[in-house]
Amino acid sequence: MKKHNFNPGPSILPQYTVEETAKAIHDFAGTGLSILEVSHRSKEFEAVVNETVALFKELLNIPEGYAVIFVGGGASTQFFHVPYNLLEKKAAYLITGQWAQKAAKEAKLFGPVEVVASSEDKNFTYIPKDFTIPADADYFHITTNNTIYGTEILTDLDSPVPLVADMSSDIFSRPVDVSKYGLIYGGAQKNLAPAGLTFVIVREDLLGKVSRPLPTMVDYRTHIKNNSLYNTPPVVIIYSALLTLRWMKEQGGVAEMERRNKAKAELLYNEIDRNKLFVGTVAKEDRSRMNVCFVMAPGYEQLEAEFAEFAKSKGMVGIKGHRSVGGFRASLYNALPLESVQALVDCMQEFEASH
Repeated sequence: MKKHNFNPGPSILPQYTVEETAKAIHDFAGTGLSILEVSHRSKEFEAVVNETVALFKELLNIPEGYAVIFVGGGASTQFFHVPYNLLEKKAAYLITGQWAQKAAKEAKLFGPVEVVASSEDKNFTYIPKDFTIPADADYFHITTNNTIYGTEILTDLDSPVPLVADMSSDIFSRPVDVSKYGLIYGGAQKNLAPAGLTFVIVREDLLGKVSRPLPTMVDYRTHIKNNSLYNTPPVVIIYSALLTLRWMKEQGGVAEMERRNKAKAELLYNEIDRNKLFVGTVAKEDRSRMNVCFVMAPGYEQLEAEFAEFAKSKGMVGIKGHRSVGGFRASLYNALPLESVQALVDCMQEFEASH
């Protein structure tokens, strides 16, 4: 039976990435060595880093003056790397979910944090509107897509101060005006590569302005100066990321990814809204294209476990909702084909017909 992978992360990857990574595990770039054992100082791997950076810049149309670096530690380490490098007087944060809360908590270790708005009052089921970004903040931090709750900021905000964005789960899913951001970071395990890699896109003129001493590994300038090779990076994961970027370019780039993602999200949300057994959990205007969250409709809550088992029997993988929300979550990352979303919709319709 075909499996349909809706896992929220680590998540589905292009088949090309999986197959070519597997080949490189046996022989990387004709070296006779596995990608698992090559030196990160070798010319073959340095070429991988250079091409990965170049494709980041090409696919996202990154302007001059920005650097792209790759580090370990996951996006959660960026929760403190960002304020370590940028917070001098005050930082501003928009709280739209657990990850934004955790980022703000870490920033408070380095200075005052102003929460400009929060959607916690309704369990993060909407994106706050009409907030004011303080002009005296060193930066304004947002989380563009909220994997747990299924909300997403789909526009590039105008900010009077450098805009910092955690784009772990929607990077490369839509075109982004990078010039509106001071720094973009994220874990790779949603739309880019296996777990273990963190990317950072940073405007270089923002760096070196804080008065605190910076540990070498935390200072973004260390990794910029050394082309992400100051210490041993996650070699295999960077190579897999390169393969995904090549695949994305061949498919038509970020604009094509957005077209596909819109179609997938529309197909599933239309079914949720039509089907009497299910209901969406977030404000319609703030619905995420990447993580579609839904629960059993009022009066049908007792069918949740039954539908979960039914969906599993039909090959649906990873649709259980986060423990803090419950219900179901279907993650529609770039590599997920429309056919898998259609299979889930067919599954929901069949379950409806039998009840």
